[in-house]
Amino acid sequence: MDDPSRATDGSAEGELKRLVAIMAALRTPVTGCPWDLEQNFRTIVPYTIEEAYEVADAIERSDMVDLVDELGDLLLQVVFHARIAEEEGHFALKDVIAAINAKMWRRHPHVFGDQKARDAGMAKGSWDAIKAEEKADKERRRAAAGQAGSQKSQSRLDRVTVALPALTRAVKLQDEAGKVGFDWNDARAVIAKIREELDEVDAALDQSQERAEEEIGDLLFAVANLARHASVDPEKAVRQANAKFIRRFGHIERQLATRGSAPERATLDEMEALWIEAKLMEKKAPE
Repeated sequence: MDDPSRATDGSAEGELKRLVAIMAALRTPVTGCPWDLEQNFRTIVPYTIEEAYEVADAIERSDMVDLVDELGDLLLQVVFHARIAEEEGHFALKDVIAAINAKMWRRHPHVFGDQKARDAGMAKGSWDAIKAEEKADKERRRAAAGQAGSQKSQSRLDRVTVALPALTRAVKLQDEAGKVGFDWNDARAVIAKIREELDEVDAALDQSQERAEEEIGDLLFAVANLARHASVDPEKAVRQANAKFIRRFGHIERQLATRGSAPERATLDEMEALWIEAKLMEKKAPE
């Protein structure tokens, strides 16, 4: 077999053709990769989601070298899904590209048509309106064709994708409800709700695991709403908190190592003192 890695002219189009050829080779029975041949839509979904998070992480760290790599991994997932679909006779990569091209053209009448958008808010409003109209048309077509799922109850919350990360989905659900006035007036009203939910968690801890899970879920939902009202992305905020925790715990590990010790042999008071030390160091560090 010819080496598909050589079949490129160096252009974006050529490199994409090269990637498609590589994936085709990996999925070729007998001569392809045994692991790749075993995969299907469902088995590679976790990798698709993971790669999207890796892209977000590289952006968060402003690591452009990693970002090139991670965007490539994410693009591979698109090509992988499209290849499986093509093998099963559903669609091919060209159909995926054609669909997004048509969508972008359709949803930007202020760029490709005669509409005007004075600012980003108007552009976003136009996008949302066209998206809602497209969704309604799709549901009408499905209903006319008698397809499964077309008879389910219609709620504006159905617009929010189920597969989103839980905190992101919570914010989008709250956004949809907020559009019809079901919302708190300001962030401080949400803080009062968080205090109420925290009291309910406190009570639930003395009841059952199921009750505690329910109340902690309510608390997290309320915190996501606070982030929304404060114009904070809760997923980003948690990622930053995770990174902070890793930094500070790393300081604990390093300092204990210099003393010939380790976290498993240290007391909680020792580790807490080092945590505070790390926190103070971060505050004193020049920006």
